[in-house]
Amino acid sequence: MDVSPTEGQAVRQAEPMIRLEGVGKTYPDGTVAVHELDLEVPRGAIVCLVGPSGCGKSTTLKMVNRLIEPTTGRIILDGDDVTHADPVKLRRGIGYVIQQVGLFPHQKVVNNVMTVPLLYGESKAHARTRANELMELVGLPPDEFADKYPHQLSGGQRQRVGVARALAADPPVLLMDEPFGAVDPIVRGHLQEEFLRLQRELAKTVLFVTHDIDEAVKMGDKVAVFATGGHLVQYDEPAVILGAPADEFVAEFVGGSRGLRRLAVTSIDVQHLEPLDGLSASELAGTIDVGATLEEAMSLLMREDKSVVGVTAGPKFLGVLTPNGIHKMLRASVNS
Repeated sequence: MDVSPTEGQAVRQAEPMIRLEGVGKTYPDGTVAVHELDLEVPRGAIVCLVGPSGCGKSTTLKMVNRLIEPTTGRIILDGDDVTHADPVKLRRGIGYVIQQVGLFPHQKVVNNVMTVPLLYGESKAHARTRANELMELVGLPPDEFADKYPHQLSGGQRQRVGVARALAADPPVLLMDEPFGAVDPIVRGHLQEEFLRLQRELAKTVLFVTHDIDEAVKMGDKVAVFATGGHLVQYDEPAVILGAPADEFVAEFVGGSRGLRRLAVTSIDVQHLEPLDGLSASELAGTIDVGATLEEAMSLLMREDKSVVGVTAGPKFLGVLTPNGIHKMLRASVNS
């Protein structure tokens, strides 16, 4: 049956952006780095690969852009099998951000960001305009930072340049290998928030490697937990990983405080709100938007030392959230 161009585009958009089919990596000495991995990465999602050292998460990332060649399986990128494509051409169409940043030390910041557009044959004027736009986007005003050299920047600023350079060719896919691991915790938190802000605007498809479960559940729409030997043990939304670990390995890896972590990744569910029932305004801890997380609601309850918090959607009051309601929402988040 013939498919119209519009229908064909719709079908393609419904497919995952990245699909790994039986992808594995075995080295000549017999070491299995990744074991026959099947994984689908939805379009516009951040998928975090997490696990202990030596579990194959970085190897998996590097097989997607074929910095490491897979031993077995197929790599499907935007519907096309790229397993045997020209690896150099493939890499130019994929953004890549690493912990060490990899900036050219003797080039100014603006020239570092211009690198990929120039490789694609864009004019210097167009590449510079694009670089200035991206520097503004990642919080590095070009008037202040364009003519600086990498050694004149802080670690967090260098990471922002690395993200800007990865976005310069407007790639549909970003691969990020522990991109914020080399900076202190406070800067790391700022970079995480900044990247999530960018992602809400740009909606890239992101594979993000981290060894930190807190970072994984904060950044990921989905989380893939790897075990030693390159085995994928569990792949699901953060709330499910935390609330219903697949086995003892995952439970131990995510840690005993996973219940608290679930608060940060579970949204308010209006069906578990309760009516106001005559409570006076003085009995409320305050109000919070329905789009907030349970962590934000709990923080407000504890800060104000009250037992209920009001939930609103714009000017509309939806009901109140109680500790019992929070418990119900946590249970529902892993049983839905």
